[in-house]
Amino acid sequence: MRHGKKVAKLGRTASHRKAMLSNMMTSLFTNETITTTQIRAKELKRSAEKMITFAKRGDLHARRQVLRVIADKQVVAKLFDEIGPRYKSRNGGYTRVVKMGPRRGDGAFMSIIELVDRPGASEVSEPEKDDQESVEEE
Repeated sequence: MRHGKKVAKLGRTASHRKAMLSNMMTSLFTNETITTTQIRAKELKRSAEKMITFAKRGDLHARRQVLRVIADKQVVAKLFDEIGPRYKSRNGGYTRVVKMGPRRGDGAFMSIIELVDRPGASEVSEPEKDDQESVEEE
């Protein structure tokens, strides 16, 4: 029986899958948003959230555990110095997967995976109630 075996194999060997997810995490933490297929984004979300949880701890052992997965020391430094403290008061849910639609070439469903509450994100803000009340009074 296959109970509790959640890993998506993604059509790759274990070593190839591990390397691919490591590279995708490096890109995600560098750019704070990437575009990939929906299945890969969901699998990346699981791994990336674990790394951010390690970064929130911030101790030497956590840094070494992250370095086992992410080889780039500059990215690990950014993760521990900027990204980890940003989510200090948040209990999970550090990433968001937004569905885009099928890819033109092969029809694979695409998604954007991004870090939530990132600075410089262009989010559409709704007008506040105070603004609406002042408009209605005029």
